[in-house]
Amino acid sequence: MRSTVPLAALAASAMVFILTGCGGASSDDKLSYEDSPLSQYLSAASGGDLSQEEQQKKMEKEQAQVEELVAQCMADEGFEYTPNASNGTVISDGGEWEPEKREWVEKYGYGYVNSPFAEQVEENPSEEENSDPNADYVSSLSESEQTAFYETLYGPSPAEDEMAEDGSYEYSWEDAGCQGWAQHEVQGDDITQSEEFSALRTKMEELTTASQESPELADLNAEWASCMADKGEPGFTKQAEAAESIMEEQNKIYETAYGDGSEPVDTEAADFEDPSKSPEMKALGERELKLALIDLDCREKTSFATKSLEIQFALEEKFIAENKTELEAFKAAAEQSK
Repeated sequence: MRSTVPLAALAASAMVFILTGCGGASSDDKLSYEDSPLSQYLSAASGGDLSQEEQQKKMEKEQAQVEELVAQCMADEGFEYTPNASNGTVISDGGEWEPEKREWVEKYGYGYVNSPFAEQVEENPSEEENSDPNADYVSSLSESEQTAFYETLYGPSPAEDEMAEDGSYEYSWEDAGCQGWAQHEVQGDDITQSEEFSALRTKMEELTTASQESPELADLNAEWASCMADKGEPGFTKQAEAAESIMEEQNKIYETAYGDGSEPVDTEAADFEDPSKSPEMKALGERELKLALIDLDCREKTSFATKSLEIQFALEEKFIAENKTELEAFKAAAEQSK
């Protein structure tokens, strides 16, 4: 069974301890995530060699082609489908996510409860722009016809025995309905999921584990944790745990309001309280700001971002030396598939 995680994503996850909470090296540090030795190989598949504008234009062109093919496919199956011009993703330059800057942390903390993205939605509502042009047609169908429509469009939902414990499953375009077929027609096979590079994917997963369990990182986390304890925040053993503690509490508040998802919740009921506006969430937001600022102080004191990158990059250099032939073959295949 092939891995469901692309190689580029594995490289990024290998740096999770850098990106969670601290967001990479600050402007005063010498290193940044873009200096990753592995990036010269993996960016060939992720489009990293294109500018943000070039990536956006390429994505929009491909998405328009996909939507036209989806309409053709759905018509062949007896359904109406209007290409959705807004059914795409906007590539961000990351300017709204700057958790290594003090003024950003003072305003957003970790960006969970006090999210800059939620602020953007409030300032720039675009419901009309993003409305589904197929909504009226779908609502005119019977319940069974709606089920058939979506199964034709996206493919049937995976069976229980096809899903992992975390809810993930192995994606296959052949089982993803008209959307899967259309995307494959336009974009071709995903080189990062090729059986040819399954061994390389496994090694990348091992690199991720090695990165997070390295003795050097353990020492750095211990130094950071000592600083946190000195500032009144004991109990953390890894830098990533600080941000995770806020996310866990936020999830608990939402679970209390919405349940575990097994039963529908009447959000229009008079006694329903929006958890995002509850006193508990407000208190958590205040806690987030306080904790994130102390975390930032300790990251800066220990040079956590730069030292984390140094540890990661040393492991990457060793990985490249041991797997250079496979990486060169992957890079060549990725460039040829464009």
